Amino acid sequence: MNITLRNPHSILAVLETRPKDCLQIVASSGIDDGPWAEVEKLGRKLGITVQIQGRREDQGRKGNRGHENDGRTSTAHAVVKEREPLAVEELFSGEIDPNECALWLAFDCIQDPHNIGALFRAASFFGARGIILTQERSAPLSSTVYDVASGGLEHVPFTLQINLQRALEKAKEAGVWILGTSEHAKESFEKIKRDRPWLLVLGNEEKGMRRLTEQMCDMTCQVPSRGKVTSLNVSVAGGILMSHLHA
Repeated sequence: MNITLRNPHSILAVLETRPKDCLQIVASSGIDDGPWAEVEKLGRKLGITVQIQGRREDQGRKGNRGHENDGRTSTAHAVVKEREPLAVEELFSGEIDPNECALWLAFDCIQDPHNIGALFRAASFFGARGIILTQERSAPLSSTVYDVASGGLEHVPFTLQINLQRALEKAKEAGVWILGTSEHAKESFEKIKRDRPWLLVLGNEEKGMRRLTEQMCDMTCQVPSRGKVTSLNVSVAGGILMSHLHA
């Protein structure tokens, strides 16, 4: 399926990692520098169809003519193919050192696409090795997710799973420890040691982790409140935990 991206940083990440999946770029005229100028320049270099608002310029692929300008104003964007997910086994392939500080994540039914995008961005920033997402009761990987991730979705491998418990079992078989998050956990995240490979599970915005997911965890922790507000947005909490656990 094709999606439309409007964040130039997301588009640049696609051009840098899988340029053949970028089908068309529509840029605004009169932009001489900044990320959109980089998008246009790199797109032309790669032979991708580039259309400038106000005039049509077909560049690159034979037979791919772009759209006729009908005089209406449009916003700059790119049309790209969705990134293909991996099999869960591929996220944990290779030998994993039991004493290595490494990080994976799992999202248990997170439903706000802005949260998923922000978590992908943080995961890329902190060097997470992969993300497990649930297919049901979760936000799909839409254009919003890609744009909020600002390129992060192109740099972190991910898998879509119907059965999260089975995916967590695969992680355990590979030697990865499962760390759940809950506002009811007794342990503070600050007590969690970076002495092993961890898979951090983040639950639904309202209900948290499901019961069966929590039962799969080797440990659970929380981000304790030190003020009047007693809870955090899941993407903020996830960023704090990733910062603590990353190598």
